[in-house]
Amino acid sequence: MPAPSANSLADAIERRLREQRVQPQTDPGKTYAAFDEHHEKRQEFRRMIDPGILRPNARPLALEALQTLLKLAENILQHPNDPKYQRFKPANATIKRLIIDLKGTVEYAREMGFDPQVENYQPYYQFKPRRMGDLRIGAEILREALDREMSKEERAERAKQQEKAVAAAQVANIKQAFIDDRKSQALRSRREEELRQARATAAARQGSQPPASPSVPPGTMPSSGGRTLNGNVVSIQEDEDYGGDDDDE
Repeated sequence: MPAPSANSLADAIERRLREQRVQPQTDPGKTYAAFDEHHEKRQEFRRMIDPGILRPNARPLALEALQTLLKLAENILQHPNDPKYQRFKPANATIKRLIIDLKGTVEYAREMGFDPQVENYQPYYQFKPRRMGDLRIGAEILREALDREMSKEERAERAKQQEKAVAAAQVANIKQAFIDDRKSQALRSRREEELRQARATAAARQGSQPPASPSVPPGTMPSSGGRTLNGNVVSIQEDEDYGGDDDDE
């Protein structure tokens, strides 16, 4: 069998490359994620929560409303055949405060499958069982949002507690510094008083002692003297040449 020519080899390689380029992927899951058929519905529910519910309403009320919507959904998911969980009345005080009066909450309930009805002139919202898929997705997004928002609340609360602790520590430090300063002043005043008393005592003792005798320089004869009978002091001065002058004979 003759060896293939260079041209035939090149043609074979080119054909192989073309086949590989047009050959479909045999395992698409390895190259890209499967398309989520409920992605758009989830995104819609997310937008209905934020900004739809969270932004226009007071945050505490908005979070409480999300919890109420989730409770309505979970009651049906847990008791799918119990009709008492498949409706709610807008006249109910809690429903009125958290679902009817707030912005975006009724729209979310309707998107989960609750439709407005009237019975004996009384309005109510009835869940449609054929919307069970929407109810599950709506409940899932509610849990997701509550987990996220409650985490924010917990972080904010922890930060607030930390700020309070820091402020309390600063106040305690200021009080302690004031107390320490008062103690230092009291100790200093006591020491100064003790020093004054010691000086006064020393001065009093010095004043009660008799005066010291005057010292006589060496080689100096002290003056002699005495007292008379009436107590007067008499001094006798001695001449340098004791004995007086000689009489001339």
